Amino acid sequence: MSKPFASLSLDMDNQWSYMKIHGEEGWESYPSYLDIFVPHVLKVLDELNLKITFFIVGQDAAFEKNHKYLRDIADAGHDIGNHSFVHETWLHLYSREEMTAEIDTAHDIIEKVTGKAPTGFRGPGFSWSPTLLEVLADKGYVYDASTLPTVIGPLARLYYFSTSNLSKEEKEDRKEIFGKFSDGFKKLKPYYWKTKKNQRLLELPVTTMPIFRIPFHLSYLIYISNISIHLMSIYLNIAIFLCKITKTQPSFLLHPLDLIGGDQITSLAFFPGMNVSSERKVFLFKKVMKKLGKHFTLTDMNGHVNSIIVKNELKTEQVPD
Repeated sequence: MSKPFASLSLDMDNQWSYMKIHGEEGWESYPSYLDIFVPHVLKVLDELNLKITFFIVGQDAAFEKNHKYLRDIADAGHDIGNHSFVHETWLHLYSREEMTAEIDTAHDIIEKVTGKAPTGFRGPGFSWSPTLLEVLADKGYVYDASTLPTVIGPLARLYYFSTSNLSKEEKEDRKEIFGKFSDGFKKLKPYYWKTKKNQRLLELPVTTMPIFRIPFHLSYLIYISNISIHLMSIYLNIAIFLCKITKTQPSFLLHPLDLIGGDQITSLAFFPGMNVSSERKVFLFKKVMKKLGKHFTLTDMNGHVNSIIVKNELKTEQVPD
């Protein structure tokens, strides 16, 4: 009997986007660590024989200095997704015209540079809106992956604000980042949105722990491992057990800083979690992948989505007003 799928994706947030989100000066010059991170992550993934989805920010694809590294990702056989153009966590506030321009601009430059047309989207900071879903459906996208069904969104936002240098106005723009407590009651398994034009768009949520609705993607596992690696293993085992008994096929999320530390990205050494070495992070990643691989067939988002479409057993929900 074949194992259920678990998809792996990485939000390709660059140095400037981390600085921008946290209100750090100098982000406008678009400093990049792709020349360091991309060879590093591709080597790690190759060692594990894994293919994942990279959600790429369009602004990075617009700079020639990044072209080689983004092409290297596609040439290595990894799937490519759209992560917006300017990576603003208040994407849900965009008008229809702004949203269309944001998606189209990112899509076109990502396809031009990588040679692969994205068919899936994830909003920065898990930002999404009915307008976004309609724009994606109009463009022929197959899926959205912007929802994070967790009850701890307000706590994550509070921590984010407390560790940032944001102004009062910037915090107002970001007041819904990571979502509301009620988001924890959104569907955890994939489902279809139905737009006002009767178009369907598959939603593939970032998986949180069934029943408890608390995150278990790699950022959280690394944090727990700093307390105790044994505790991290217990936490992950509980998450896997609950996914299996509820028949939830995980969509497992990665970020660049989950796999590389301040020893290599010295410009972000001040950032939370960057005191953990790259070697340690890679060790933890491989440990987690080995555990997930025992229970699930690890694939990229495209492979996961295709398996869902073949089964075609999902419910459809009306896009909210």
